[in-house]
Amino acid sequence: MADVRISGADLVVEMNGFDKLWALKSSLTIPLANVRGATLDPGITRESKGIRTAGTHWPGVITAGSFRVDGERVFWDVRDPMKAIVIELRDEHYARLIVEVDDPRATIGLIEKSL
Repeated sequence: MADVRISGADLVVEMNGFDKLWALKSSLTIPLANVRGATLDPGITRESKGIRTAGTHWPGVITAGSFRVDGERVFWDVRDPMKAIVIELRDEHYARLIVEVDDPRATIGLIEKSL
């Protein structure tokens, strides 16, 4: 699970607990100018993850880390697909961040209000 917050002009995503180990990353900081939007999409976990370049993937258990699909880099940190949100980015290392958060609707509202 990840915590998502706004810090000044940046979107900050911090992985919690062992997710730092599974994802091989503790946090991501993205300028809000490079955030295109956020959506709730529990079905995205059924889509192809592509090729794992770093991290962990146990189908049906956890997807965490960096993946490459259709020429794009995607960062995952999801165990419970019902709490997964998709954060679309532009001009960043990752094209999308797919992360599990405690309250998906509130987190999406926070991101959309900040854009």
